[in-house]
Amino acid sequence: MKALVSTSCVVAVVLASGLSGAKAAETKPIRVLIITGRDVPAHPWRKTTPVLRGHLEQTKKFEVVVSEEPLVLESTALDAYDVILLNYYNWRRPGITRTARENLLAFVKGGKGLVSFHFSCRAFDDWPEYRNLIGRIWTKGSGHGRRGKFKVKITKPDHFITGGVKDFEADDELYAKLVGDAPITVLIEAYSQWSKRTEPLAWTLPYGKGRVFNIVLGHDARACKDPNFRRLFQRGTEWAARADAK
Repeated sequence: MKALVSTSCVVAVVLASGLSGAKAAETKPIRVLIITGRDVPAHPWRKTTPVLRGHLEQTKKFEVVVSEEPLVLESTALDAYDVILLNYYNWRRPGITRTARENLLAFVKGGKGLVSFHFSCRAFDDWPEYRNLIGRIWTKGSGHGRRGKFKVKITKPDHFITGGVKDFEADDELYAKLVGDAPITVLIEAYSQWSKRTEPLAWTLPYGKGRVFNIVLGHDARACKDPNFRRLFQRGTEWAARADAK
């Protein structure tokens, strides 16, 4: 009887310890580094960045730091983050350095997350591997019609990122004719009157051991405040940062 009681106590302690560890993992904030600070004048990054940050902090799941200098990618400080969010296009500015490129690739390959937002798909056009990293990029021939309303279709309703979101109407830019060869999982799409074809608007892909989420909606602060965009963005960032988010 004494042996039985002792064994039961050990099992109880182990189970309690395991549950405690799991709870701690769930409550530990996801550390996000937003890289911003440059874009074409039509994309008001000074207004969209606070909205994106607010969306994440609203969930109480994220701890967010904003850098207006992309060369932060040269720093070993990246080790402290779980996911990098790009709200950046190097308009009239050189691309990032070789060290910054290598660090970003290593960050994602090593098992962490990357989120590419809106016109970040146009960034670093002098860096061929960026196309493989984010799946699809804006290049010569890409474009969009006038900003306006269009129907967005959820193509993967059972995915973690699209959970709780149904087909909706967006008032935004509809990017079209993006280019890339990497296999991607398209989450939402819409028919473009400009390209006369259905275009992907958010997708995921693996890169090494890491996860990449790309959403090209979000032309301005008003578009970013759409509740459907907000939920997709929040869950997409969480998915990129957490290997257990299925």
